[in-house]
Amino acid sequence: MAERKGEISRKTNETSVSVSVHIDGTGKGKISTGVGFFDHMLDQLCRHSLIDMDIEAKGDLHIDDHHTVEDTGIALGQAISKALGDRKGITRYASIDLAMDETMTKAAIDVSGRPFLVWNVAFSAPKIGTFDTELVREFFQALAQNGGITLHVLNHYGANNHHIAETCFKAVARALRTATEIDPRQANQIPSTKGTLV
Repeated sequence: MAERKGEISRKTNETSVSVSVHIDGTGKGKISTGVGFFDHMLDQLCRHSLIDMDIEAKGDLHIDDHHTVEDTGIALGQAISKALGDRKGITRYASIDLAMDETMTKAAIDVSGRPFLVWNVAFSAPKIGTFDTELVREFFQALAQNGGITLHVLNHYGANNHHIAETCFKAVARALRTATEIDPRQANQIPSTKGTLV
């Protein structure tokens, strides 16, 4: 089977983002966006999905973090979609309830080629440190839209906003890991009665 790798470079007046991914990796990454908390979350996404990720983003952080976070999500989604190609043989569906201390979050995923985000996550404060909590949703919206992924994220409960955000990234990572793995029982088939996922 060909290596499932993808590279994307995206440059606008607001950001410059370069992303490379290896779906069948070991969770190694080099991540630098200039946004500390976001780098920490992307590291969780990389580590727990076992998708190798090299991400470098430079954006207009003197304004705020929004463009950098959103454009990183766009480029990462596009790179994952490129690496998956026609998505032949993938497991396609996965879900997980992920616990971290007092918090539990569910992620359910369909790597379907059809982008959709259902987001049922609430934060009790507008910021985690200097990071806008609303940007967690913005990232996953961009990732799902550009990755051709149907993604549902539901926070069951939690008190600590850092934990809520982190469980979102870890749960999505674990679901993405399972959904993109090759199913040995249908390794040469598109997992759809339509015969296509793109």
